[in-house]
Amino acid sequence: MKSVIVALVLGVVLAGCVVRHLMGGPRLTGTCPGACAHYIECKPGHPENERARCETECPGVFSDQESLMMYESLDCKDAVEYKDGTATRAASSAR
Repeated sequence: MKSVIVALVLGVVLAGCVVRHLMGGPRLTGTCPGACAHYIECKPGHPENERARCETECPGVFSDQESLMMYESLDCKDAVEYKDGTATRAASSAR
């Protein structure tokens, strides 16, 4: 009987540690507002003026909740690179 109680207590303690570990990471919403909040948070200067554009473009880029959650789980460098690209953009002239 004592070993059953010890096992239950140990199970509860371990489960608590796992939940705290999982909850310690970024909050994944699987929504365009969540993905855009992640982008704004990661973008240098945190340009709030880009949020509306991001939320407008988002449904055309991400097709489901899973892909949005994958984007939200990217580190900041990769999240900004995914949205903005890697090369510096230069103005082009029409000829």
